[in-house]
Amino acid sequence: MHWYLVHTKPRQEKCALENLQRQGYECYLPMLSAERLRQRVLSVIDEPLFPRYLFIRLDTGLSAKGWGPIRSTKGVSRLVSFGNEPAKIDDRLVHLLHSQENAHQTQPQRLFAKGERVMIADGAFAGLEAMYQMADGEGRVMVLIELISKPVQLHVAPASLRKLA
Repeated sequence: MHWYLVHTKPRQEKCALENLQRQGYECYLPMLSAERLRQRVLSVIDEPLFPRYLFIRLDTGLSAKGWGPIRSTKGVSRLVSFGNEPAKIDDRLVHLLHSQENAHQTQPQRLFAKGERVMIADGAFAGLEAMYQMADGEGRVMVLIELISKPVQLHVAPASLRKLA
């Protein structure tokens, strides 16, 4: 048994995973928890670590299922191949990804990091640079702005912040 890579249709990784598993294939879709702005609200979502790709474990012997059912599965675009040979993935890589995913399951990737420079995009303080401090737990975030040469804490909606390059 070897791991291979399946290229999925855009944003259909979970659909492809579900349909392949229903057919009896062993599959793995590494996920990452991350903060994202959705409808101007900061929320934690699970998204694929490698967009449009998932791993599938297949037997290459005579008793193996053919490649045809995989290619015709809803959500699947194709098997990643080099020439006529599907690309084999090292078992150690898949195990490493799996262990890393389990280790970071509880800590989502933050949209803004403490100390990061941001720009306030709207409201009374639009156009001012600020330093991100933390989320305040009420759907807002705390930033520091310079007013009269003194840092001042300000609570704003996360949707009103923009990262500075």
